[in-house]
Amino acid sequence: MMRIIIVGTLSILGYLLGSIPWGIVWTRLFTSVDIRREGSRNIGATNVRRVAGSPLGALTLAGDVLKGTVPVLLTVRIIGMDDPSEQWAVGLVALCAFLGHLFPLYLKGREGGKGVATAAGCFLALSPAAVFAALLIFILFACMTSRVSAASLAASAFLPLAIWEALGSVPLTICAGMAAVLIFVRHKDNIQRMMAGTEPKF
Repeated sequence: MMRIIIVGTLSILGYLLGSIPWGIVWTRLFTSVDIRREGSRNIGATNVRRVAGSPLGALTLAGDVLKGTVPVLLTVRIIGMDDPSEQWAVGLVALCAFLGHLFPLYLKGREGGKGVATAAGCFLALSPAAVFAALLIFILFACMTSRVSAASLAASAFLPLAIWEALGSVPLTICAGMAAVLIFVRHKDNIQRMMAGTEPKF
């Protein structure tokens, strides 16, 4: 019973941290731009960099990564990650942080980001090697296509395989797979533009 309470509390914490819209926070603090009305109208780091400059884009990226990393690291420290039940608990907290970014409480569940940086942050806490491998895929596809969206999708698709190879955990691989599916759903407009040849390059 106590473990259920702890996991529930950590899941709520993960969602609340994941809901922090760092792109909006930084642009409101340092500019007069409403990031939800400019560029792609997305609150993530790519649009912040495009609209408000690289420094704020970098701050947004760091914030979005950390809001995935912090609750997952905390969960691993408190609960552990040795057996499948513990891994399911860690995966649940990771998904809650990820869903917080997609459907932020502080924005009434709307106008969330696409989840790539927060997913990376969640799994960075579990396997830096897997995330580094996914990052190499991101860089490769970014160089090949000159499109952040294509690179993000390729890295997201690769992440479950990397997690399986690094950790051999069914629960965490399923968690990574669910995140990848949701990332693809959030990129549906980008996918349509890529198919039409109208997706902007960086």
